Amino acid sequence: MDLGIAGKRALVCASSKGLGLGCAEALAEAGVNLVMNARGEAALLEVAQKIRETYGVEVETVVADVTTVEGQEKLLAAAQGVDILVNNAGGPPPGMWSDWERDDFIKASSANMLAPIALMKALLPGMMARGWGRVVNITSQSVKAPIAVLGLSNSARAGLTGYVAGTSRQVAGSGVTINNLLPGIHATDRAVSLDSGVSSQQGISMEEAQAQRAATIPAKRYGTRSEFGAACAFLCSQHAGFIVGQNILLDGGAPNMTL
Repeated sequence: MDLGIAGKRALVCASSKGLGLGCAEALAEAGVNLVMNARGEAALLEVAQKIRETYGVEVETVVADVTTVEGQEKLLAAAQGVDILVNNAGGPPPGMWSDWERDDFIKASSANMLAPIALMKALLPGMMARGWGRVVNITSQSVKAPIAVLGLSNSARAGLTGYVAGTSRQVAGSGVTINNLLPGIHATDRAVSLDSGVSSQQGISMEEAQAQRAATIPAKRYGTRSEFGAACAFLCSQHAGFIVGQNILLDGGAPNMTL
């Protein structure tokens, strides 16, 4: 399917690996020029060059921490005029309710709620003025089914979801859509971190922890970055203009899965 977005320009945050990279690759395959971001320069430059060579699109790289005000300013300086924004940032660590203090919630909210809101506020006016734009926020399945050990993530991402619910309806008439993708477990560094915790807590191997988790998913496997990226690219396409303010699960059928 021709997504109808060749020649568009996208900012994809935290895109040197994992789900962000999957989104960048899928958009590049559709002919979209990219502004890619990550904190680590070496990995970012490597994947950016690979995308240039594979898909023949323009790729600009910005080394910055998107969760900080300084990082956001650096990103926005490079990304003015983009047609597509993919918000993404690593989630806060798991734990128990008794582990977290006020500063932990502020840090989680800054990274997973306030950072994407800041980028949307800065870039939406340009999209609206041009009469076309797409925003996809990578959140979590915990928005629909809160996960006990991910209380920090549950809280911050639920706040972002509430913001998007109202904002998406306010900008849709200008040809701009905002939607959220809610990943379940995917084969990324986040899964490695979570599985390592299970392995340590239960005294089992990583392979056993992964098999144990996969068995709880109806699809009986972890998701891949490429299929997640394909879903993102479709939401950014010309064909998705009537999809507004939605929270779309990509979880293998397991919204109540415990991570």
